[in-house]
Amino acid sequence: VQTAAQQVAEDKFVFDLPDYESINHVVVFMLGTIPFPEGMGGSVYFSYPDSNGMPVWQLLGFVTNGKPSAIFKISGLKSGEGSQHPFGAMKIARTPSVAQIGISVELLDSLAQQTPVGNAAVSSVDSFTQFTQKMLDNFYNFASSFAVSQAQMTPSPSEMFIPANVVLKWYEKFCISIIKASSSHIYFLSVNIFLL
Repeated sequence: VQTAAQQVAEDKFVFDLPDYESINHVVVFMLGTIPFPEGMGGSVYFSYPDSNGMPVWQLLGFVTNGKPSAIFKISGLKSGEGSQHPFGAMKIARTPSVAQIGISVELLDSLAQQTPVGNAAVSSVDSFTQFTQKMLDNFYNFASSFAVSQAQMTPSPSEMFIPANVVLKWYEKFCISIIKASSSHIYFLSVNIFLL
């Protein structure tokens, strides 16, 4: 699970995908702690280096507050052609052997008019996997809603407290174990976008 995004513009974020040649699917999901602003969502782009090391960007789809996760098949895209994208004029630090996922925060009306690359169609996930993901998201959101700073804590010797970062670390490790158990090489990205 990768949660560290590089902010390349006020409304654009990039995640690095090391060893992208072995990744077949990318799962993009929002943690639920920070929603998109009202009327906004995020278009999701995949970029890989071409034979000259130049980035080739392709639109995969989008995530919104109403559709906070999506699974994209990227294995067939690595030889495709690029499409129009909002990352072209930016100076984005990259390593030639690393692909990237870009998230561009845009109006929902604009997202509805975009056409993703055909062979990046969202893969279907079995109902157990969907249930597990939704259950974990719900648990994390529920537990996070009780988070307080140490200064706000009231001493209570009869209660135990679990730091929120411990729950997040468990969640990330659990997702990694799902990935390792999967033979389809799925890569998880967690989108937690802070707009200034």
